[in-house]
Amino acid sequence: MKKFVSTAALTAAVALTLAACGEAPDDSKESPSSTETSTGETTDTAADFKGCMVSDFGGFDDNSFNETSFAGLERAASELGIEMAKAESTDAGEYTSNVDSMVQAGCSLIFNVGFNLNDATFASASDNPEQHYALIDAALSDPNTFETVNFDNVKPILFNTQEAAFLAGYVAAGVTTTGTVATFGGQPYPSVTIFMDGFVDGVAKFNEDNGKSIKVLGWDKEKQTGSFTETFDEIGKGKELTEQFISQGADIIMPVAGPVGEGAMAAAKEHKDTYVIGVDTDAFAKYEQYQDILLTSVVKTLDTAVFDTIKATKDGDWNATPYVGTLENGGVGIAEFHNLDAKVPAEVKTKVEELKAQIIAGDLKVESPSATAVK
Repeated sequence: MKKFVSTAALTAAVALTLAACGEAPDDSKESPSSTETSTGETTDTAADFKGCMVSDFGGFDDNSFNETSFAGLERAASELGIEMAKAESTDAGEYTSNVDSMVQAGCSLIFNVGFNLNDATFASASDNPEQHYALIDAALSDPNTFETVNFDNVKPILFNTQEAAFLAGYVAAGVTTTGTVATFGGQPYPSVTIFMDGFVDGVAKFNEDNGKSIKVLGWDKEKQTGSFTETFDEIGKGKELTEQFISQGADIIMPVAGPVGEGAMAAAKEHKDTYVIGVDTDAFAKYEQYQDILLTSVVKTLDTAVFDTIKATKDGDWNATPYVGTLENGGVGIAEFHNLDAKVPAEVKTKVEELKAQIIAGDLKVESPSATAVK
């Protein structure tokens, strides 16, 4: 069933429920007392620098932001010779215990992946002021007041994804043959709705430039309400919602729901000339079976952000200033059109490059209530 939810209301509700203590990671996970070296061997010997990561409940093989973030940690182990440890969350009840396990493991820097780990990060960072943390894809907020806070030992890693999603929306509007496109999210977190805001604005820009009236299903930017599966791991719900959009005429869909996006791909594959736009990473490289229906992806270079943060910290240049990925610094972008390159009109490709240059130059502002101001 299609769900319509207020972003602000659910964000506040989620924040109230994430501080619950969970059980310690089970024996199937990597032991917090052991570390993985760049050679893949396991050792109990402390290194000069130990990078650690706690996943959201999607796990490190989610074909999305957990997996991409972890790739940055693995790269650091390989190229910088650091030790590493990880704790994989299977549900929200494990966040606190997993973060605590990384503190006990003697980590130099702990990456917590995703908005859901805000409360666990806040509590742990408050109790351990000498421990360095990085919170990926969210600014740190007080669980009681929901106000953004700045801690000297927590570095937010953020992305102005609306800039890249704007370009994807423009492409979708330029490719659709039905005049209707759609987007949906897993949950209305800021790191999700920022994609949807940019997508809607990109379609609006195409309509303005070309005198068209391409319609977007699934998101009302002004009201900040829209369609959500209320899950990031039940793939079937992604397929069900996508089928609803297709029945309403949508032929291009952008799911912002982690692994649930695979359900959208499965639905699109069953309908001729129906395409999907991936998010977070280039879906074309992750889903071989769906390559013929993947138009492009809105990508965030989470792996590069993780690697660069580790390198700077290891080199003694720790700071809690937020990293903000933009089109200008390459932190966000859209992937190639791959097998569907011929479907994208030449004039659309040219215009997208012009719009990208305008955004980078500051001549075109793509705004979202969830965006991070770049100073």
